[in-house]
Amino acid sequence: MYAQAASTFTTLRDLLRFAVSRFNDAQLSYGHGTSNAYDEAAYLLLSTLKLPIDQLDPYLDARLLPDEIHDAVDMIEKRAEQRIPTAYLTHEAWQGEFSFYVDERVLVPRSFIFELLGAPLSPWIEHPELIHRALDLCTGSGCLAIQMAHHYPDAHIDAVDISLDALEVAALNVENYGLEDRIELIHTDMFSGLEERYDLIISNPPYVDADSVDELPAEYLHEPELALGSGEDGLDATREILRRAPEFLNEHGVLLVEIGHNRDVLEAAFPHLPFVWLETSGGDGFVFLLTREDLVD
Repeated sequence: MYAQAASTFTTLRDLLRFAVSRFNDAQLSYGHGTSNAYDEAAYLLLSTLKLPIDQLDPYLDARLLPDEIHDAVDMIEKRAEQRIPTAYLTHEAWQGEFSFYVDERVLVPRSFIFELLGAPLSPWIEHPELIHRALDLCTGSGCLAIQMAHHYPDAHIDAVDISLDALEVAALNVENYGLEDRIELIHTDMFSGLEERYDLIISNPPYVDADSVDELPAEYLHEPELALGSGEDGLDATREILRRAPEFLNEHGVLLVEIGHNRDVLEAAFPHLPFVWLETSGGDGFVFLLTREDLVD
């Protein structure tokens, strides 16, 4: 039916209308870069047609070639039928002004930590030049390590992941940004085998609790399971980070960790720690900051 309908399409406007209707009918879930059917459809179509992703209006009434229509409808159907996140279909994800290659070997980047690097950390890191060594635990696609390199130009960064598949993707992104000399990709489990001490440690570890993993929409099941769940309460990885971070932080070093919706559970588990909850576009309950001194007092 959809192939027959596609034969009547001539413009991007036709495809956009069809895609929005199709996504609404399929009751898709969002959260991998967009929050609604219209934005998802616009981005998917512009990317598929190799058009600037921030310029929809000039192209809405442009007549498309049959092959372009075929490719666009194929992408719309993959998104609707297989519920594949759009980032995996386009092999591209954005954080701010940064674009990253992604596929099913890594999570689609969506950490709030990127919003906090640089100026927002100035109360704890007075000058970017003070960060000489930094660590990104659970680096995945390498997106946060690359953004750390941008905000802290004097830093050498270790980017760690337990998944060799993820590190292969991270290597592509590091190479794309020409940062091979500043970012070292390390295959290990959390802190295991590391010997350096760091001025800044960041981590967007697995943090989804067991009940929530069971209820995830189909879109999220395309992502690596290893990168999502972290024990019954979602805090297994975070507990390990809090336990071992003092060994690897320099004096006055800073730890920045994202924990999803687990703030209440975390504070109940560690009532003695003076968590600082930083404001992000999602609110102030997703990313905490601690200094080395907070962790050892």
